[in-house]
Amino acid sequence: MAREFSTVGVVGLGTMGAGIVEVFARNGIDVVAVEISEPALERGRATLTGSTDRAVAKGKLAAADRDALHERVHFAVGLDALHSVDLVIEAVPEHLDLKQRIFAELDRVCRPEAILATNTSSLSVTEISVATTRPNQVIGIHFFNPAPVMKLVEVVRTVVTSPDVVADVEALCARLGKVDVTINDRAGFIANALLFGYLNHAVGMFESHYATREDIDAAMKLGCGLPMGPLALMDLIGLDTAYEILDTMYRRGGRDRRHAPVPLLKQMVTAGLLGRKSGRGFYTYQRPGSPVVVPDETTPPATEAALADGARAITKVGVVGSGTMATGIIEVFAKAGYEVVSVTRGAEKSAKVCEAVKTSLNKGVVRGKLAEADRDAALGRISWSATLDHLADVDLVVEAVVEELSVKKALFASLDEICKPGVVLATTTSSLPVIDVAMATQRPADVVGLHFFNPAPVMPLVEVVRTIRTSPEATATARAVCAALGKTGVVCGDRSGFIVNALLFPYLNDAVKMLEASYSTADDIDHAMKLGCGYPMGPFELLDVVGLDVSLAIQRELYLELREPGFAPAPLLEHLVTAGYLGRKTRRGFRDHSHR
Repeated sequence: MAREFSTVGVVGLGTMGAGIVEVFARNGIDVVAVEISEPALERGRATLTGSTDRAVAKGKLAAADRDALHERVHFAVGLDALHSVDLVIEAVPEHLDLKQRIFAELDRVCRPEAILATNTSSLSVTEISVATTRPNQVIGIHFFNPAPVMKLVEVVRTVVTSPDVVADVEALCARLGKVDVTINDRAGFIANALLFGYLNHAVGMFESHYATREDIDAAMKLGCGLPMGPLALMDLIGLDTAYEILDTMYRRGGRDRRHAPVPLLKQMVTAGLLGRKSGRGFYTYQRPGSPVVVPDETTPPATEAALADGARAITKVGVVGSGTMATGIIEVFAKAGYEVVSVTRGAEKSAKVCEAVKTSLNKGVVRGKLAEADRDAALGRISWSATLDHLADVDLVVEAVVEELSVKKALFASLDEICKPGVVLATTTSSLPVIDVAMATQRPADVVGLHFFNPAPVMPLVEVVRTIRTSPEATATARAVCAALGKTGVVCGDRSGFIVNALLFPYLNDAVKMLEASYSTADDIDHAMKLGCGYPMGPFELLDVVGLDVSLAIQRELYLELREPGFAPAPLLEHLVTAGYLGRKTRRGFRDHSHR
């Protein structure tokens, strides 16, 4: 039977520590909250008061419950106040020597049967535990910020942690209303091991001027449904904290270069640009601690006039292709008021595309998202053709044919001959080099990537890909068109994966490697990323939706171009694809576990 915890201690009352105090006190457990000095203690008390007062103001906590919560908390200076608690959770800064000193002192102060826990997010629980004479009673209990809100707790056992201690802590998590995932002591555990490689990669993109901070963040929010972009999230976490986590993961996790902190990160920390808490990081904030971003000298203008500066006038658009993407793009342009010429191979495919567009528009009417008059007007703007010759007078051509370079190059060579001078030629490729397509023409300055996301009528993001030969006018035209379509256009260079896929798929690949190493289960890894990081889907859920074969193909392209060893496709992913386990489309993937 699991142990009943009546009194717990919390050491360190920063944002995380104060949040942990609130979690326990909300659930009827008495808390001894400890700090190093009276001023630090008062800051912790103020943090707890502010959090509970906000909860009352939002109607999420009754005033009487708030008052009862505060009565359960005893504030004290010094570790001696913890002499009679059942469990202690340490939540001080991520410095191993500091934590070891605290645990050595807790070992002296606390009752012999008390459990000693660390909230570390990256340091070795084992190395912390050996500072005590009771390493079998030391465990990691990693809450996520903000602790009162986030449902996930990573329970980290060492090789000597007693099974009874693990069971007791798991039962405690359930009592607190948390979802726990129990794992072994490894650098970064689950969430940080998957999250921080992605965050560091995003910082590298920004450092190399591959894309702006706004475009990187917008791409991941709109393209993947994430609650925050990676650079804004780094500011929230704190760049100093992020640096320490990455450095620890690099040193403890096999010295993977992707975890080596990007030089810019160290420079910003040295300069005191720590994110929200200092008032400036990747973004500038209204004041230290404020979430409100204010414009600074690096913020690009976002007005429609600025987007259209240098853009060419576009009134008539050609769309080449007959697949789902082409159909969606036709609909998007027609609804936005553009005259559209749809070109397919043959009358039969043209009829199918026409029927698909009509069906989609009719669904919009049925769902109340589109008026009948607007549907009829959109259909009236579309003409259907089986020959490229009808593109002779368009202002923009969007190609959405099969992802084969030879096919695209042949098509663009034909468009080069047919289209009038000044026409912007766009490819929707998601993986091929745009420059290869551009050089099939005599006008590479007019060629740009317009990577729509599926389904195009719904997804708000378009990646605008400029090559080394793309003119500023063509890029400006592409961005202006995106704005006119009601889409967010993010500009990036012509590199494998562009922004979204380059950041997303290595993260998915890392999750597969984690499963392959038997570190955790697919279910627990999915829980960790959804409940600990706010992701809309876990990595294995997403892999099954995307298709394991698609993921493998993209990961191979990233590895071949970037030659980063950490990007090599996980052998498990290759084996599953070879065996025909492709995800939802074959009814066999990670989620059905039939491969085990």
